[in-house]
Amino acid sequence: MFNANTRVLLAALLASLAAQAVDLPAPDATAGTQKLDPAALARSRLYHPPGVPGATDPNIDNVYSMQIMALPDVGRMQAVGRKIFFDKSLSGSGRMACASCHDPAYAYGPPNALAVQPGGAAMDKLGNRAVPSLRYKERMPSFTEHYFDEEHPTGQDQGPTGGYGWDGHFSTLHIQAGLPLLAPNEMANASQSDVAAKLRKAAYAAEFRDTFGKDALDDDARAFKWLTLALEYFQRDPQEFFPYTSKYDASLRGQVALSEQEQRGLKWFNDKEKGNCASCHTSTPERPGTMPVFTDFGLIALGVPRNASLPPNKQHGFYDMGLCGPYRGDLAAHHEYCGAFRTPSLRNVALRHTFFHNGAFHDLHEVVEFYATRDTDPAHWYPRIHSGPNKGKVDMYDDLPVALRKNVNHDAPFSPYADGRPRLDKQEVDDIVAFLKTLTDGYVVPGKQTASAATH
Repeated sequence: MFNANTRVLLAALLASLAAQAVDLPAPDATAGTQKLDPAALARSRLYHPPGVPGATDPNIDNVYSMQIMALPDVGRMQAVGRKIFFDKSLSGSGRMACASCHDPAYAYGPPNALAVQPGGAAMDKLGNRAVPSLRYKERMPSFTEHYFDEEHPTGQDQGPTGGYGWDGHFSTLHIQAGLPLLAPNEMANASQSDVAAKLRKAAYAAEFRDTFGKDALDDDARAFKWLTLALEYFQRDPQEFFPYTSKYDASLRGQVALSEQEQRGLKWFNDKEKGNCASCHTSTPERPGTMPVFTDFGLIALGVPRNASLPPNKQHGFYDMGLCGPYRGDLAAHHEYCGAFRTPSLRNVALRHTFFHNGAFHDLHEVVEFYATRDTDPAHWYPRIHSGPNKGKVDMYDDLPVALRKNVNHDAPFSPYADGRPRLDKQEVDDIVAFLKTLTDGYVVPGKQTASAATH
């Protein structure tokens, strides 16, 4: 039988093969006792043998095939990945690590209320989008324009879904991990070679070679790829990145009951005529033995107000339109996707001080109020037009060009009742916020800690 290391590797491969046409031989009845066949892998389009053009090409994603051939130990990869994640010396400034923006104390999200985080060689450049939490990404599907839920098939196309990042344009965690290292407004390395040179000087360089092979740091491009794989596997550590230790998880396990207010909040959260939150932030287990991740991994246009403090937004005519650009260009012609951004998991949302892709909000209660009154009290959320024929009118959905504002979602709770009332009143907003606070990891079941301490 495969050992634990190989089983984890195969799970990663299965996830990647869905997005890559790989010509591997079909398994047979004895596959469970066979070793991986290097010759078969060499014939596949996924594998680029060392020494063949493309093996070290930074534009070819052959990280998983490198892993197949080397079979580095998972535990060692995670240990090295952790050290990389906290290593400030890998940045151009020497003052910024992955953990600077993705702080474990804040569920691997930002440690402050800044709309975007500073970075760059002199730490004087600002990012373009708010920093998301890195937790609960383990079920992220590959990006597709047309998603059909295999667990709950409806026969309906649910639209663009999956992929990492606010606009879903990273297909794997290791590809996503490489971007901050090279982005001029983040860790600001000049090239992959620049990162590799710093790796060779790192205190854990010998551990890196022990994990990935004696030649792991000899070639710049391969060293960079190994580094991104280590970061990916660190983010697969369940205790760190998907522990499922919130009060809500404890309630699903039957260990604790939610308070009356929390139960009301859950009711409004799920009610399609009220909060309707669960339509995108799934709150029930997909199948027995799982916990909900509180996202459907879709992308949606919410009409979040423009954040005028962001440097790019100071440019006349600039709009960050998510799925259709400008940071991904493959869907630029699909104007129907403009304004759509990732639906994040709501787990640990109460730890955040910055919300939405542009960091326009800084209070969880305010975020729920926005959903409830965006369309019933738009003057509270959007500016008024200062000149022209529409002077004085509220400039609704002002972070999209006028012609594309039709993309903004109007499902409940945005749409008011027939008499104009918002779907949620003040008390119901308070109730939903109370429920959202039950999604914070680290909850201790009453009596459990005392019982544990008594045995030591």
